[in-house]
Amino acid sequence: MIYTEKSGIYKKYLKGGINVKVDKIIKNAIIYTANRDCPLASALAVKDGRFVYVGDEAGLSDCEGEVTDLGGKFIIPGIIDSHVHVTIPVGFEYADPGPRVECDGKQAALDFMADYIKKNPGEKRYRFNMEKKILNGEDIVKEELDAICPGAELIIQEAEGHSIWVNSRILARHGITDDTPDPIPGLAIYVREDGHVTGNCIEGAAEIPIILDSSMELTDEQVDAALQRWIDFSVTYGVSCVFDAGLPGDSTFHEKVYKRLCELDRQGKLPVYIDGSLVVDAERDAEEGLKELKRFRDTYNTEHLKVHTMKIFMDGTQKIHTAAMVTPYADVHTTGTTAFSAEGIAELLKNLNEANLDLHLHTVGERASRTVLDGVELARKELGDSFHVRVTCAHLEIEDDADLDRFAKLGVFANFTPWWHADDPKVSASWLGEERSRKQFRCKTVWDTGALVAWSSDNITFEDLTNWNPYLGMEVGMTRLRTEKTRVSEYNRTEAVFPPEDERMSIEEMLLGYTINGAKQLGIEARKGSIEVGKDADFLVFDNNLLTAEKEGFSYNLPRDVYFCGKKVN
Repeated sequence: MIYTEKSGIYKKYLKGGINVKVDKIIKNAIIYTANRDCPLASALAVKDGRFVYVGDEAGLSDCEGEVTDLGGKFIIPGIIDSHVHVTIPVGFEYADPGPRVECDGKQAALDFMADYIKKNPGEKRYRFNMEKKILNGEDIVKEELDAICPGAELIIQEAEGHSIWVNSRILARHGITDDTPDPIPGLAIYVREDGHVTGNCIEGAAEIPIILDSSMELTDEQVDAALQRWIDFSVTYGVSCVFDAGLPGDSTFHEKVYKRLCELDRQGKLPVYIDGSLVVDAERDAEEGLKELKRFRDTYNTEHLKVHTMKIFMDGTQKIHTAAMVTPYADVHTTGTTAFSAEGIAELLKNLNEANLDLHLHTVGERASRTVLDGVELARKELGDSFHVRVTCAHLEIEDDADLDRFAKLGVFANFTPWWHADDPKVSASWLGEERSRKQFRCKTVWDTGALVAWSSDNITFEDLTNWNPYLGMEVGMTRLRTEKTRVSEYNRTEAVFPPEDERMSIEEMLLGYTINGAKQLGIEARKGSIEVGKDADFLVFDNNLLTAEKEGFSYNLPRDVYFCGKKVN
């Protein structure tokens, strides 16, 4: 069987009786194509970086070229990780979060940091990393940090990366006073007591510019070195395409990194396709953000870097109660805030639709995604069949029952981060309550409604690339466990299947979500995401058959050969 396009050069190449000179022929393989109509094949041929034949070995009679007999080895399309961060980690590469504070209680944490500062005098800035939960309900204020660090800057990054504590010197450096307005009221805020800023800064619009405030001082060589570490990882693991989910706050550093990516691509040093974005922080910034996005689209446009998507952080995280909920948190009677209203989303979508641009949103809480769905519904009612914006809700940690089938009905893409889908529900029960804590990450339910579901890794540092591993995402997506067999640190292991157990996915569903579904989310399915005639020849060769591999320990899989646009890159 020959799989061809209905028209075009590839069909002409392979009409019966014509011998076509090709660059590479592979036979005797088990090829998972990610083409739902023809999921399996045994042979393929590549010419000029694209597949010109996919099918059985009999059809190879029309092709002439170098032949590789794979002896039954397994092939899949290149991995598409459809929500990562490329620019933020470059900054973090040179902004070490410092020692981890693992004490019990606020005073013990302050004593730990004071002792560290005393033993390491003379630093311009001291950095620490800390889980907020160790404060046992208390909070740290700038006066306490000033007391233990009077002569230098001090910053504590909350472990999730969505909030910080800083002393007065850092507030002064950034001109933050009691009169400074919150970047996004109710979401990205400077915490205050009696009208005075405390030094606790919540969410990305407030904290990224502070954490990465020295990033613009990085040389091109430093930026390139950080990017190369990520590129090397991507090649090793067979990640051939990513969606870069952007950098909140000032986009100056984001643009600096995109300039370097363009230059690397021009030099032939970017064997990963990057679908880029620009972050808009708040509804009030939408008009100006749209102008900037259009500029990014026109400016940063090389063979393997395209920008056509606006990114919005609709809410925050559950742990620090900035995820927007329908039902209040169990421990604090608040519901969080969204960056845009439904009406604001609808208006934005109409403008994006006119500009032929797309929208991708961070949506952790149930009200964040509901607001987006409501906005899409409003826009679709007004625009009708002319509506063509690709809208993606990412993370989807918790969904209200009433919204689970709306992704399919409204054509909204659901992007989950499956390596998160393993935890102890008792932890989140402290803020969600018992019932809601056992109804998180309902990806199988959303999948079964007919919605298009894609998978991603979502990390903000290159420090430890373990969790960027797509085969880790596949394993946890299938098991909702992280055991001693899983390729993670002991710290990340779990003891039982994370409920609901029936939300576990099959290997075929994981592969589809990491290939063709990701391509559809990004609007590049005509070129990438499956092994089909006419598409870019991005494919991976494995010694073992992933379709029959053990689920536990799946995270240790690695491709032996990685091809990007027909060239072996590993």
